[in-house]
Amino acid sequence: MYTIISATNRKGSNTLKVSKEYQTFFKEQGIDANLLSLEEFISMTRDEAFNKLEAHYLIPTEKFVFIMPEYNGSFPGIFKLMMDISEIQQCWYHKKVMLVGVANGRAGNLRGIDIMTNMCHYMKMNVFHNKLPLSSISSELVNDVFSHENTINAVKGQIQGFINY
Repeated sequence: MYTIISATNRKGSNTLKVSKEYQTFFKEQGIDANLLSLEEFISMTRDEAFNKLEAHYLIPTEKFVFIMPEYNGSFPGIFKLMMDISEIQQCWYHKKVMLVGVANGRAGNLRGIDIMTNMCHYMKMNVFHNKLPLSSISSELVNDVFSHENTINAVKGQIQGFINY
């Protein structure tokens, strides 16, 4: 099972738009990837709703795609909190993950990708080598879809590599 996590709770975010594009491109490859948006979470606690999220998305997933916006040179705290309160061994250990950074700046959340790489290694995850920083994301998205052929090719190449990983 594949799960794409849109790692922000900001409503109407470019991160969710990018996540939906990834889901579409996975579908083109014959893979129905789940999309887990953190939009509905203001905060997270180990309650019944979180237990369902964990049981339906995190534990059964074998391959994750983390789409992470840049927040202060890193990634959103809500995403870190989700990881911190989860059953780490069941949800993350020995699972594969592909990292994507999203930013309006020119670095595409490279720092956040590096920080998350270290976290994933600590949680015994297998990080796919092709980590894609998507820069100037507002100009990349036209009507909520990627508009530049180079970006589309880079994303599709990353996805194909991850499927084979």
